[in-house]
Amino acid sequence: MVGAALLFSTMGVCVKLASNQYSAGEIVFYRSLIGALYILCLLRWRRVSLRSRVPAMHFWRSLTGVSALCLWFYAIGGLPLATAMTLNYMSSVWMALFLIGGAVMLGASRVDGRLVAAVLLGFVGVALVLQPTIDQRQLWYGLAGLLSGVLSALAYLQVTALGRIGEPELRTVFYFSLTGMAAGGALMAWTGTARHSLQGLAWLLAIGLLATTAQMMMTRAYAIGRPLSNAGLQYLGIVFAFIYGVLLFDEAITPMALAGVLLIAAAGLAATLLRSRSAAPRDAAASPPGEL
Repeated sequence: MVGAALLFSTMGVCVKLASNQYSAGEIVFYRSLIGALYILCLLRWRRVSLRSRVPAMHFWRSLTGVSALCLWFYAIGGLPLATAMTLNYMSSVWMALFLIGGAVMLGASRVDGRLVAAVLLGFVGVALVLQPTIDQRQLWYGLAGLLSGVLSALAYLQVTALGRIGEPELRTVFYFSLTGMAAGGALMAWTGTARHSLQGLAWLLAIGLLATTAQMMMTRAYAIGRPLSNAGLQYLGIVFAFIYGVLLFDEAITPMALAGVLLIAAAGLAATLLRSRSAAPRDAAASPPGEL
């Protein structure tokens, strides 16, 4: 999990560098193309079939995941790296909010007040993170990063549902990559394409390999490790992104934004802890695996 967090943060660096030359749609397309080829080789090696009994579930999971990915890459291009990753990592808080809403709609007799407090803490953190960047140049990037976290939460819940009915993880990731290629290709047709350079191609290759390798490492961590330990270690990605931003991009992190980052990380960890405790009697592996 530590390795996956480091690779995802390193991928964020490559996305930020590639965004100087390529649009978010192009980055999503090439990231998905490399990922699809990578996963296809693993599928053939492990002799896993691509035929699925639930194609509709794969469609909706892929649609939400790819939408979140596009928004996240867009946000990385215009926000400090740690800020963009923090807004995306707020998915744990959004999942807690969805669970609260579902409990209320189903007429649950009691909603865990600690879960409500974790959600509110996360929203305070978002306000602190976005407040320093509310200007015409960065507002849309901030909103895109926030929405990417919402859609990531939905995608994670859908991945959990697919896992519970026995769908292989490689198959789920492969269909996600195919959808990413389609979405990225459509965006490229709309926004146009950039001229390639050796450096640009290197960034794109690195993004695809880092993202897919990190995804496999994270999936493996959730398969063999403890969900609570994994959830805590996942937030090291924010720390890695903060260090990268300061060292490589000379990003000035204000005290208010830093406080917001810490609050969101604390809220996400608390929400994951509370969800895992409530789900442990039913399913010890309820925590969702991996990136989008």
